[in-house]
Amino acid sequence: MRLKKILLLGGLLSLTLTSWSQDKKWVEVAYDDCGEKGKQPHLVLGENYEMPAELSGSTAQRSCNFGGKVIYAFDKMDIHADYRMEVTFLADSERIIEIVADGNPVCESIHLPAGEVVKKTIDLPRHSFAYGQFVMVVNPVKGPNAIISGIRILSSDPGQLAAVSEESREALKSVQAYVVDTQVDAEQVLPTYVPIPASVKDVYRNQLSLNGEWLFSEQAEGEDWHRIMVPGEWCMQGFKVDSAAFARYQKNFEVPQDWKGKQVILRFDGVHSEYKVFVNHRQVGSHLGGMTPYEVNITDALQDGTNILSLQVRSESLADMLGSLTQYAAHQLGGITRKVTLFAVPDIHLSDLRIQTDLDENYRDARLKLYVAVRNDSDRPSRKVSLKAVLDKHEASGSLNLPEIAPGETWKGWLEMDVKSPLLWDNEHPNLYRLHLDLYEGENSIAQIEKKFGFREVEVRGNRLLVNGRPVKLRGVCRHEAHPLYGRSLTDEEWKADAELYRAANCNFIRTSHYPPAEEFIEYCDELGLFVELEAPVCWIGHHANENWQKLNYKDEKYYDYVLQADMETVHFYRNHPSVIFWSMANESYWNKGFAQVAEYMKKADTTRPFAFHDQAYGGFNNQGSTAPIANIHYPGPGGYQEAAKSDRPMTYGEYCHLNVYNRSELVTDPGIRSDWALALAPMWENMYATDGVLGGSIWSGIDDIFQLPDGNAVGYGAWGPVDGWRRPKPEYWDMKKIYSPVRLHTEALEPARKLVIDVENRYTYTNLNELKIRWTYGKESGMSVLDVAPQGRGQLVVEVSDPSASNQLSLEFVDPRGFVADEYLIPVGEQKQNQVEAPARQRTKVKQDKSRIRIYGKNFTCLVDRSTGMILSVEKDNRQILSGGPWLMALPLTGGGCYPNHNAETPVFNDLCKGWKVTGVEVSEEGQDVRLKVSGSYDGFDGQYEMICNANGEIRVDYQFTVRTAVNPRQWGMVFETPAGFEETFWRRKGLWSVYPADHISRPSGTAKSFYPEVPAVQNPRIKPAWAWSKDFNQLGSNDFRSTRRNIWYAGLQDVEGQSRVTVVSDGRQHWRSWKEGEKTCFLVADFVTAGDEMFLGSHYAPYRKPLKVGDVISGSIILRVR
Repeated sequence: MRLKKILLLGGLLSLTLTSWSQDKKWVEVAYDDCGEKGKQPHLVLGENYEMPAELSGSTAQRSCNFGGKVIYAFDKMDIHADYRMEVTFLADSERIIEIVADGNPVCESIHLPAGEVVKKTIDLPRHSFAYGQFVMVVNPVKGPNAIISGIRILSSDPGQLAAVSEESREALKSVQAYVVDTQVDAEQVLPTYVPIPASVKDVYRNQLSLNGEWLFSEQAEGEDWHRIMVPGEWCMQGFKVDSAAFARYQKNFEVPQDWKGKQVILRFDGVHSEYKVFVNHRQVGSHLGGMTPYEVNITDALQDGTNILSLQVRSESLADMLGSLTQYAAHQLGGITRKVTLFAVPDIHLSDLRIQTDLDENYRDARLKLYVAVRNDSDRPSRKVSLKAVLDKHEASGSLNLPEIAPGETWKGWLEMDVKSPLLWDNEHPNLYRLHLDLYEGENSIAQIEKKFGFREVEVRGNRLLVNGRPVKLRGVCRHEAHPLYGRSLTDEEWKADAELYRAANCNFIRTSHYPPAEEFIEYCDELGLFVELEAPVCWIGHHANENWQKLNYKDEKYYDYVLQADMETVHFYRNHPSVIFWSMANESYWNKGFAQVAEYMKKADTTRPFAFHDQAYGGFNNQGSTAPIANIHYPGPGGYQEAAKSDRPMTYGEYCHLNVYNRSELVTDPGIRSDWALALAPMWENMYATDGVLGGSIWSGIDDIFQLPDGNAVGYGAWGPVDGWRRPKPEYWDMKKIYSPVRLHTEALEPARKLVIDVENRYTYTNLNELKIRWTYGKESGMSVLDVAPQGRGQLVVEVSDPSASNQLSLEFVDPRGFVADEYLIPVGEQKQNQVEAPARQRTKVKQDKSRIRIYGKNFTCLVDRSTGMILSVEKDNRQILSGGPWLMALPLTGGGCYPNHNAETPVFNDLCKGWKVTGVEVSEEGQDVRLKVSGSYDGFDGQYEMICNANGEIRVDYQFTVRTAVNPRQWGMVFETPAGFEETFWRRKGLWSVYPADHISRPSGTAKSFYPEVPAVQNPRIKPAWAWSKDFNQLGSNDFRSTRRNIWYAGLQDVEGQSRVTVVSDGRQHWRSWKEGEKTCFLVADFVTAGDEMFLGSHYAPYRKPLKVGDVISGSIILRVR
């Protein structure tokens, strides 16, 4: 697939500076007379200056701000409103400037001729104020500096815009006025996570799971107990707890007899988010933080027989606020949400294990380095303690004799061994070894640790990240722990499914937004082959997305003890996983001294990996000059790769190409919008792939974030994933798989020949194409091919067939060595017949009319038209009614929405026809074998005409032309028709973006779709795992499959349930089709213009495909209908 194909199918259109706004009442909400002290309340950065009087322009126009960049910031914006900015410039010398918000231009570059007043009006894209704040940066593109004379902002909301605080102004200037301590000791702040032994001497089973049924009380006191399942959120199990209150958990357990004389440790992998732990009514520990593990030694609190384990848990806490966790999920996350384990270790036991693998300069041999800590919890000094390490599948081994360890003391040191030619771990070859580490006292092994790990090495060189010496390009997604019924508490089924789904979609990278996932998911990443950026549970500190920071000072040192704790717990618990190639300190937070100090600990806590900090590496918004080894930018826009190329650090697009979600009304109306997302992702990825400074990126987001609460409400940010919460692929999943494909074919068509030669590009990092299975099919022939192409190389695949005339297409399937199909292609061979709808012979057609109706008729054909409206009343063929209305003009405007977690299953559809139709003339005449009907009139925003040329053979041609009288920025325009009850199946053949689609994909090139499917329960958002494909989900307009726009049709239509009657639109690949239910009837749109939806985060990507209609513009088209 080539980029030019994407642009062709999208219909590359002209871009205008000022987009449409539909008859809004604009109110001035901010004004700055730039350069006039006291009259520029929103100024953040810029010097005042007044141009010489000899220049044309008023005093206000001659005053200006100038500088290397000029920054203005506007607060308290309504993200549901529209904003228009009027800017004025007067330059003393020629300049070209750009206006940027959040790293993306809000308009085209502006040319400023010397001595001329320039005024521009810009409708602000929604992404520029997505979080209620607009920070505009004026940058010079050409000329001595940036300059601006005046800013006026208008809005559909009369609320006046505020200036940001003085503290925020300083932050926006990217000024660092602090010094941090670089001589920190990370060892002093690392938590303890005792490695759980695989076996312990004289113990039959040394670990117990405490998962299962517990007792739960919503009250801090009393005997009101209920049964609850652990792991699990209490909210998703129907319980409600006050946000300030502690709920209680209780479970009885018995310690096995053979654990006597051992140390007993209790580990919670996750309890949200502040809790105290009691054993037999004695407090043994407490923890702050819901997404990182905590463990406590409970030996001294145990008793013979039954023990009582109790917890007091509060959901909302400082940790919850600093992670924006409950806010993000739009429901309480409180509860014991991950597994609970009780395990026994000897008095002398391993208390820490860190696995490091250093590769030699040729990345062939390795030095395995084990940092170990051995603790003596006995009442006597240790004697003859030693460690012995061996690897399975390798002869390497090592041993270490330890000195005497006093009671209550811990010995720490290194056990190292050379390993010759180990199989290295990378995402394409996830080779894992099992370490067997025995702890001996004298001649007796008292405990054995088993740990899977991989030999791999991560390093930063310049602006590239290397794994095992090779630069990597990260094809990633952001992933939440999410399930419609379980919330953020998952099971093994979901962890495994997620890793398999993303890998099969050609993702090689997961960003664990915005907290560490359960360790089980990371283990699957190790085993299946996925790189991971593991993010600490810190989110939106200082960022206005978390409203707490409107009242609190995010720089207050009291918050950073927890931030340090959260980061250290994240690093220390997950450090031995080879899939984790770098850490993330925080998501979308404001860098300051507190984070800078935590970064010093990050450097020392893990020297084997770099880390990132998710702010904005450039631009005026949230760019305070962070120094993490991995630079980051969110939503860089289509030109972002040019900035990344200048970076001296590897730059990851921490979030990019946000899926459609906030244009909710558009999505419930037309799920086909989801397939347009490829128009953004494909060119974006091509530029990322080709640019060294771009490390890669993680699409936002990897999975839907919708939670179906027990009370019937559904909450969350919405359906923003390529897979839904039930793990069903959505349309974007296939687009992502194709765009991220490591196997690219550069042969789009072939001519028949015995040897078919295909140009193939290998985009794998480590895999030669000779490791893949390549299957081909040509007619009845099939076979396997081998192609030797090194990673990042190109070569020619030759397929030999015996009979070139046996088929007109070659099917190719590339099977990844890990066992999944990486990509599939269907290459046309020779001439292709796309539109196979035969034209029926023309028949004599007549017309009769009276004062109210026009009757157009012929053999077995009747078309009745209402004279007062010029609209079809009925079209019958062979005594069956096929049409019952139309044609109506539809010019459906783009309809976006704000960035809120306000998912609602009751979101209204937006499917309005043009209103106010008034007929000014109806003419009808017989012309040869046809009847021509000409109707003139006007809608509220258009006037014009259409002609219907009818023939008794069942063909109706509709030619329409309308002039725009009210500006509109449309998503679709064309003509709508209606069928009577009973037309419940649509069919089509179209030009697809890809040559191969899954059978249930809404954008497959040909197929049929039913309005509703009998196997789907007649309730939206059922609280059961669907056994049907996503395409069969429905609302009142029909199934997702039925109501989706089909772009670029050769033909499309509707047929009745009996298969006896149908209406077909015959086209040439340039028109588009959409059908939907209106009660018992069915409507369909034949569109001559379609563009992608109005998702605020995709505005800059879709700008080339927009076509705003100005007053005086003309829209027209010609539609051919055939009924039978």
